[in-house]
Amino acid sequence: MIREAVPEDAPLLALLLREAFEEYRGRLDPPSSAHGKTVEVVLRELRDGGAFIAESPSGAEGCVFFHPKSDHLYLDRLAVLPPFRGRGVARALVEAVESRARALGPMPVRLNVRLALQDHQDWYARLGYTFLAHGTHAGYPSPTFVVLQKRL
Repeated sequence: MIREAVPEDAPLLALLLREAFEEYRGRLDPPSSAHGKTVEVVLRELRDGGAFIAESPSGAEGCVFFHPKSDHLYLDRLAVLPPFRGRGVARALVEAVESRARALGPMPVRLNVRLALQDHQDWYARLGYTFLAHGTHAGYPSPTFVVLQKRL
């Protein structure tokens, strides 16, 4: 089941992000900001857009944030706990964001993926996301991520 997050979910969302991104600690440069997500940061992100949570009878399995922009919906922080990967949870969360984008416009969905995570880029390509641009984190001399987009 996919449901929209409410402010009371902020502690759960912060925990999901930290646990799902733990495997990337020390592997990404710059480090993922997901490691430092606090309840306060999550509440700000919910006010800036929103989030969806994937749940089953065993509990929360993953989440994704979204942020409406003037010309697109930004998909942010797709996170699925390791025991639930490979079961369609991530795809269902992405589809929830795409559904929201259709309701808002329709408008394209954009997201950023680290250059170091080629398998993630390939996964989004299978969902119909295409290259839009390179991006560079502040303080870095060359690109560190790609911007992908899907027109709905």
